[in-house]
Order: sequence, then structure tokens, then C-alpha cells
Amino acid sequence: MRVGQRQSRIAALEGRLKQLRAREQVVSARLRRSESRRARKADTRRKILVGAIVLAKVEQGVVAESQLRQWLDGALKRADDRNLFGL
Repeated sequence: MRVGQRQSRIAALEGRLKQLRAREQVVSARLRRSESRRARKADTRRKILVGAIVLAKVEQGVVAESQLRQWLDGALKRADDRNLFGL
């Protein structure tokens, strides 16, 4: 193989390597987004379940409604969130 052919082949291989690395970054970013979505969904589900349990305990009289309102009053800062619970 002549020097010119060798250099051309090296340049082609370097270009292909660059393409493969770019593709790898895209796949990696897609996997990170997917995992992030999965984690957010799990977090949302946990919050919904905890909320449902707390509301059920209030309805059963195990947790006083005044206690729940106190927790909400201390935790909720946004006006629309506070309005949702009449605070």
C-alpha cells in the first residue's frame, strides 16, 4: 500500500471513528433520558401512594385532620398549591 493510500485509509477510519463516537453519545443521552423519566415516574408514584395513605388515615381518624393541615401549611409555599387545600 502506498503512503497516499495509507493516509487516505487512515483519514477514512478516523472519520468513521468520529461518527461512531457521535452515535455512542446519542445513544448514551437517550439512555440517560429514559432512566431519568423512569426515576421521575417512580418518584411521582411514591408521592401519590403516600398521599393516598395519609388521606386514608385522616378519614379513618388515625391522623387528625388538623395535623395534616398543619403539615400542609408548613410545607406549601405556592399560592395555587395553598388554594388547593384552602390554606
